[in-house]
Amino acid sequence: MPRIGPHLELPLSGHFTLHCRIFEVGGVTVTLPETIEVETGPEPGGSVIWLHGLGADGHDFEPIVPELDLEGIHALRFVFPHAPVQPITINGGVSMRAWYDIISLDRDTPQDETGIRSSGVMLEALIERERSRGIENGRIVIAGFSQGGAIALHVGTRFPARLAGLMALSTYVPLRETLDKEVFRNENAQPRDLPIFMAHGIYDPVLPVQLGENSRDLLNANGFSVEWHDYPMPHAVCPEEIAHISRWLQSIYATD
Repeated sequence: MPRIGPHLELPLSGHFTLHCRIFEVGGVTVTLPETIEVETGPEPGGSVIWLHGLGADGHDFEPIVPELDLEGIHALRFVFPHAPVQPITINGGVSMRAWYDIISLDRDTPQDETGIRSSGVMLEALIERERSRGIENGRIVIAGFSQGGAIALHVGTRFPARLAGLMALSTYVPLRETLDKEVFRNENAQPRDLPIFMAHGIYDPVLPVQLGENSRDLLNANGFSVEWHDYPMPHAVCPEEIAHISRWLQSIYATD
């Protein structure tokens, strides 16, 4: 069983912060990041772990929770972790919050595999922490925007236990060269009926929409079924997208 640090009394609902703690899972000790948490009501019956993008923090998507209008389903716990602060090559080595280093915007540049896998382990530990708090794997959605979405896709397609869903916004599948062995030909990877929601802005100047489309097509071609949306927006989130996310989450948790 996973083990967490000292017991922390939490309010039944509302907004609160969990500070960085040591978490042991699978015999490996992982330092969990500080997280912002929002519960839509008492005794949450599901969790959404939502990772922010490069240079942002866990507060970035916190204001979206009330806009999702999820009153018709069982209470959910939204977990918004802060990425660690680290030097970013494309930013001249200046440190900022990031899930992994970005060397160049050139898609042919090697990716920071070590950083991606390290953040993947951190996300897996956050999943295990939710399990230790009484939320089953099948009631956990992992989500992310931009860099955070890449980590969500990395973990969500590989995680061995059935998750409730995977949401990836304005992002792409990282480490594509490892997918065949680690996902597509791996019987222990995520079941192919995993609900996946992907969305992208067609005017995105940071991560062109083609990256998202190519990732969608790759997943669909290998047995997954992606619900895809695109919007006339840049690297951002729009009201129509929030409405679609709300509908998707309600479908995921409609069995309450």
